Amino acid sequence: MSEQCKRGWWTKYSENKLVEIESSILSAIKTTYKTWFVPIGSVVGNDDKIWTISLNEESKNTPLVMLHGFAAGIGFWIKNFDEIARDRPVYAIDLLGFGRSSRPVFGKDCETAEKQWVDTLEEWRKQVNLDKFILLGHSFGGYLATSYAISHPDRVRHLILADPWGFAEKPPNYKPPTRFRVLRVLLYPLYCFNPLSSVRGAGPWGPALVKRMRNDIAMRYKDTLEDTSVITDYIYQCNSQYPSGETAFNSFVKDLTFSKNPMADRYDTIHESTPITVVYGKESWIDQSPAFVLQEQREDINYVKVAVIPDAGHHIYSDQPDLFNEFVRETCKITDNSQDKKGSAPSAKLLKAQFDYDRIKAFVNVHKVHKKLTEGDIEEDRDKNAEECKVTPN
Repeated sequence: MSEQCKRGWWTKYSENKLVEIESSILSAIKTTYKTWFVPIGSVVGNDDKIWTISLNEESKNTPLVMLHGFAAGIGFWIKNFDEIARDRPVYAIDLLGFGRSSRPVFGKDCETAEKQWVDTLEEWRKQVNLDKFILLGHSFGGYLATSYAISHPDRVRHLILADPWGFAEKPPNYKPPTRFRVLRVLLYPLYCFNPLSSVRGAGPWGPALVKRMRNDIAMRYKDTLEDTSVITDYIYQCNSQYPSGETAFNSFVKDLTFSKNPMADRYDTIHESTPITVVYGKESWIDQSPAFVLQEQREDINYVKVAVIPDAGHHIYSDQPDLFNEFVRETCKITDNSQDKKGSAPSAKLLKAQFDYDRIKAFVNVHKVHKKLTEGDIEEDRDKNAEECKVTPN
């Protein structure tokens, strides 16, 4: 039985429908692009293939590779491709197990699955014949991008993390946000199996469920697409299939929002040659304090820059696409010109004004920070330095 046929009659998944919907979404791209399946062999399953889009491959500047977050796909980047690809080759993929890529069975534990994802990215790189590139990952894609950079530092010219998931440690006495607790109650027992089991469990009512619950994502594209319902249809078609990547992701998750193996515990394994830029949405539910720890620990070793985009949530690339695109373009230009060297990023001291002290105190393990953060430091720096680290409109 083919991977596309693993779902039964109960869901409304259709491979042809997914192709049609994605084509409609990608029609918003003005730049000439190419899409194709990149064969990567039997890295996880048998004859795995990764769905890929490329733009401006003729450019001689450093290529940019973009990794989406959990349950997403290349269609989510349509507000970013044209602007970012003005300067360089841009590649984006559906991570193995998501979107239109193959859906093999991953290892049952998060360590095995993480290595498998990293191995698939490396095999994909070989097949598209990339040498060195800038790697950008959003949310869970940021987690995997960091893992890839740790394993293959010789390939990553610069690591860009967009509202990355899975970095923070779970703090003592943590209580998840109310919306997460409510969802856990409403969707139990479906949720205890896989995060999106309810979508498939709803059967023929699944598309309506996604439209009702994730219309907020669709509305982010109202200035780009005539019919925003194609976004919720896209989400449904991507996630009503056999839940390969979703099941693997679920092995990473601890208490809804944290990783069992937080990336903050592995900062010391990031190679000194890897420049890092982290950008958050100011209104995002993702905790920002791990970026402070990263810069505090690594500013004497790596280039580490952290910025916050105002009026943006977790989906910063679609909440504030103009600011996000310009920020990514400038970061890429810095890489082209080899200006992303140790000591050339803003000092960690400047970041203190951006963070609420109580949040840092709750989330940051002070034993991992070289210099202890005090509330007085923040008050002293807040007024003077707050504006120096923000991303603002031109």
